Amino acid sequence: MAALVRTRQISSLELTKFYLERLRKYDPVLHCVVTYTEELALKQAEQADREIAAGRYRGPLHGIPWGAKDLVAYPGYRTTWGAAPFKDQVINVKATAAQRLEDAGAVLVAKLSLGALAMGDQWFNGMTRTPWNPKLGSSGSSAGSASATAAGLVGFAIGGETLGSIVSPCRQCGTTGLRPTFGRVSLYGCMSLAWSMDKLGPITRCVEDCALVFGAIHGADGLDAAAVDRPFHWPMGRDLRSLRVGYIETDRSAKERSELEVLRQLGVKLVPIKLPQKPYLRALLLILDTEAATAFDDITRQGITEGLNVWPRTFRLGQFIPAVEYLRANRVRTLLMREMEEVMSQVDLYVGGNDLLVTNLTGHPMVVMPNGFQKRGETDMPTSITFTGRLYGESELLAVGHAYQQASGFHLRRPPMDKLTASTGDLPAKK
Repeated sequence: MAALVRTRQISSLELTKFYLERLRKYDPVLHCVVTYTEELALKQAEQADREIAAGRYRGPLHGIPWGAKDLVAYPGYRTTWGAAPFKDQVINVKATAAQRLEDAGAVLVAKLSLGALAMGDQWFNGMTRTPWNPKLGSSGSSAGSASATAAGLVGFAIGGETLGSIVSPCRQCGTTGLRPTFGRVSLYGCMSLAWSMDKLGPITRCVEDCALVFGAIHGADGLDAAAVDRPFHWPMGRDLRSLRVGYIETDRSAKERSELEVLRQLGVKLVPIKLPQKPYLRALLLILDTEAATAFDDITRQGITEGLNVWPRTFRLGQFIPAVEYLRANRVRTLLMREMEEVMSQVDLYVGGNDLLVTNLTGHPMVVMPNGFQKRGETDMPTSITFTGRLYGESELLAVGHAYQQASGFHLRRPPMDKLTASTGDLPAKK
């Protein structure tokens, strides 16, 4: 699309109107839109067209419509956090991620759904659905970001993750997502759930798009104390064949595993590794629960419980977690970080692994993408693969992900959109 916009074969305004039409056509089925930002979008698109016509091209995101997970604030529009108690909330600040995309010339067309307070796919207007089978939820919490991107209702979207909220909906919707290293992208202007675990990242149709969006939004801003400046190069500035890719051994031999065969053909060096497997890992969820209970202490004390999914119980229990236990959990987390550092010293990145909890605690970046399809009932549903990189190793991580995606091609298959409108009669209406 960027090439078409840059060469003025299609205008940003035409593209924006096209996406707004698609959002309105399919949202009654997918329940992925919280708020349309149409007035803003049309102004941004017209500005993009004027600038491009005058030869002031800002780069590949210039004039491209996008959607924001509705925990990303934008002045003049609701930022509901997907939760009924906040459904009329307007936060009149512009999130750094939104500002940087605006600076890149991107066009914001909608605020997209998230499960209430960043949990699951159930929000105050119902359940967001995957376009592969609208009888199924899209998973969450970046529910609308993944669903809308998979359905081709936005060029790309911004999602957020604390514990699986980018990876999980990308798996369910067959999209590509990047969960960056903790601190790579400023969270200024975004809802806080767990300060030491929250991350913001792009959800797209392909790895290359993830790289383009990440290139626009990463870096310190002086507003989020955790955000840092570290180099990011795209394309990667080294030979792909110089990279070491780890894999976790299973009961199947390496020669029988199709994902390893693709990597082998790409010329990377495959290295067997073992991830930390400690019996105490699940107990470290106490960190997330304690920080979330603190972030929403005010509504717990006010007795607000409706429309918050299962959060109220977590928030109440968080009131009784001793400081000693929270600090002890973080000391154990530090040991986990050291173990992961030792693992990552052997490789540049690794493929697969049941590691969402581990890597969200340690802050390592991950890219997820489609990796085939399997029957679930009468429907073909996407399956996925993940690659996890070194801290601040997004260049190498995305380079291998991109090469794997180009070799496998699963990202090119599209949901059966023609069947979506025909199936609306079988679904509950949007509230």
